[in-house]
Amino acid sequence: MALLTIDAITLPGPTARSLDGRDMAPRSDLALADNGATGRGLFLREWLTNPLRMGSIVPSSPSLCRRIARTIRRAPDEVVLELGAGTGVISQALLASGVPADKLIVVEIATDMARHLREILPGTTVIDGDARDLPNLLPAEIHGRIGSVVCGIPLVLLPLAEQRRFIDAIEAVAPGRGFLHYSYCVTSPLPWRKHRLSAEREAWTPLNFPPASVWRYIPAA
Repeated sequence: MALLTIDAITLPGPTARSLDGRDMAPRSDLALADNGATGRGLFLREWLTNPLRMGSIVPSSPSLCRRIARTIRRAPDEVVLELGAGTGVISQALLASGVPADKLIVVEIATDMARHLREILPGTTVIDGDARDLPNLLPAEIHGRIGSVVCGIPLVLLPLAEQRRFIDAIEAVAPGRGFLHYSYCVTSPLPWRKHRLSAEREAWTPLNFPPASVWRYIPAA
C-alpha cells in the first residue's frame, strides 16, 4: 500500500510545435516572475466565464504542484500528459522536478489559456483541444508511451457518463497506466468502484486553498 504524504504546515514563500506538426502550445503557471499576474488574471476571467470548467477560484498552490510532481512515474523515453493545464502552474512544477520540456504534453480546452501557455513554456507541447478526444489529439506514436497522466479537469462535477468518457480516453492512449487526479474533496472525487478502478490517495496538502488531495486511479485487474 502506498504511503500518504502530507506537507508540513509552513508559511509559503512569496511556441512550441506539435509532435505531428500541428500548432500546439506549451504550458505552466507557478506564479513566477512576470508570469504570475498575467496567469492569475487569465484564470479569473476564465472562471467568470465558465466556473464549472475551472473547478476552483484560484490556481493550484506551489505546495500542491510540488506534491503532484513528486508522484510522477515515467521511464526516460516516456512522456507525461497533463489534462486541463489552466495557467500552467503544475506544468512548471513538473519541469522543475526534472521532466524534460520535450517529454511534457499538455491538453487545454480554453483557447486563451492555450495561447498563454504557448508563450510561457517553450519546448513543451500544449494541445488546444478536448481531452475526451485524446486518441485523435495525440499522434499515434505517442500512444502507449505515456508514463503518467495528470488530470486537472474537475471530474467530480460531471455526470457519471461524462466521467467515463474521460477515463476511456486516457485508457486508449495510456493503457493500464491510470491517472493522477487532484481534488478538493474530503473523500475520493470519483466513484472508483463504478468505474472499475482502484484508488489510492497519495498526498494531501493543507497549504492549498482549499486543501487538496492527490489521488491515483488505475484500471482494476
